[in-house]
Amino acid sequence: MFSKIFPKIHAEGYKFLVIAGIITIVFYSFSDFLGLIGFVLTIWVYYFFRDPERVIIDNDNYLVSPADGEVIKVEETDGPKELGLENQKFNKISIFMNVFDCHVNRTPCRGLIEEILYKPGKFFNASLDKASEDNERNYFKIKDSFDNKIIVVQIAGLIARRIICEANKEQILTQGERIGMIRFGSRVDIYYENYQPLVKIGQKAISGETILAKK
Repeated sequence: MFSKIFPKIHAEGYKFLVIAGIITIVFYSFSDFLGLIGFVLTIWVYYFFRDPERVIIDNDNYLVSPADGEVIKVEETDGPKELGLENQKFNKISIFMNVFDCHVNRTPCRGLIEEILYKPGKFFNASLDKASEDNERNYFKIKDSFDNKIIVVQIAGLIARRIICEANKEQILTQGERIGMIRFGSRVDIYYENYQPLVKIGQKAISGETILAKK
């Protein structure tokens, strides 16, 4: 129960928590009201960097969500040209993370990371279509247990300024394993083949738990 109310935070969050704490002390030295603002800011920083445990289905016949947030796109499209897959058709699901969602990202399936590719870019609103092509982003090309290609793309947003990658090329992942996070409002796209989508636009997804597609 305690871990649900006060989940652990991601390692990236500690320095921001310290900064927020110092700001709170400085604000409080000027006025109680400013101190209260700083305290609320500190709580929000803790909340943003939370990294709760999730219950993973651990079933190769399903893909789970790589991110918390709202499903904003479910479509068939070409694969990412950055990975040389622009001539192949994939299903694609996009999940938008606002500043109140947990920003720790997880792998949708068990598999081998065949490639990781980081692309610098701009910082448009992550809910816009051009964010997938223009914003700072990080690609994971994963081969699942059935030799299907699963592509997970971390995309920085309007407020986000850093993508954190916590996985390595040739690493073997278990379903729902943490692969990184994005700081402050962002988006994750997942491209996949040979699975049928189970979600719709507007649905809320939970990283590692919500089932996105099935074989």
